[in-house]
Amino acid sequence: MRLGFMSCGIAMAAQLDEDALRLEQWLHKGYQGKMQYMEQHFDLRIDPRKLVPGARSVITLLLNYFPEEQQQPGAAKIARYAYGTDYHFVIRDKLNALLDFMHTHIGEINGRGFVDSAPVLERSWALKSGLGWIGKNGNLLTRQAGSWFFIATLISDLDLVADLPFSTDHCGTCTRCIDACPTEAIVSPALVDGSKCISYLTIELKDALIPGAFQEKMEGWMFGCDICQEVCPWNRFAKQTNERAFKPIPEVLNLSLKEWENMGEETFDKTFKNSPLKRAKWKGILRNIGALKGI
Repeated sequence: MRLGFMSCGIAMAAQLDEDALRLEQWLHKGYQGKMQYMEQHFDLRIDPRKLVPGARSVITLLLNYFPEEQQQPGAAKIARYAYGTDYHFVIRDKLNALLDFMHTHIGEINGRGFVDSAPVLERSWALKSGLGWIGKNGNLLTRQAGSWFFIATLISDLDLVADLPFSTDHCGTCTRCIDACPTEAIVSPALVDGSKCISYLTIELKDALIPGAFQEKMEGWMFGCDICQEVCPWNRFAKQTNERAFKPIPEVLNLSLKEWENMGEETFDKTFKNSPLKRAKWKGILRNIGALKGI
């Protein structure tokens, strides 16, 4: 695709009844932890027609972010999706460009693009659009590229021909992701207790301290976690991204915990101005370093 997306699928806009039940049960078990936003706008999450009035189609797009570069030995571990520019900026621009193209070549349409910016069940729509299946680690998986990609959603009032939903599961008897998760966040296949996930603990959790029960289980991850993706056999098919915006910021690849600790807030804010790491903020980075050091 001209905009750099690796895959595109279409589903008819309708209420997600089965997903609504699963989400309700997930919330009831408290797996959202302190992510209160997951409890809000339940009706919008399960029905895109309430999010975009008159919606007829849900277009799902995948954008590869797998980097060519690897972190140096001794560098503080950072999830690969956060190596470069914040994907929210990158994908928002692409979705706006796609909407402009549609307006120019189709005419007046009502549509909105989303990437973690609204209550949208992206993986469910990707499944319904035939792009892949939900793996045991809760991520969307494809046979061609594994799971190193972002999911973007465009909801519109266009009447489009829907793709067939993905109906098979290719995880088989593999349990590598379940076995490898150090905090046992994967409760059962495709069911993740978000409150135990290292990504949640290092990014979403805003408490002054990471609970002591998890501090010895973080395995060096300062921001996010890739363990369940690293062990997934399907990710051996991952190809390096061509998206220049995702080229790693050099400090991400090289800095040790000590070097991060000595960086200072002003340098952090300047260096990572357009980085996903800004989500944790400087005080969050220091908290995470403290947890890794057992402080």
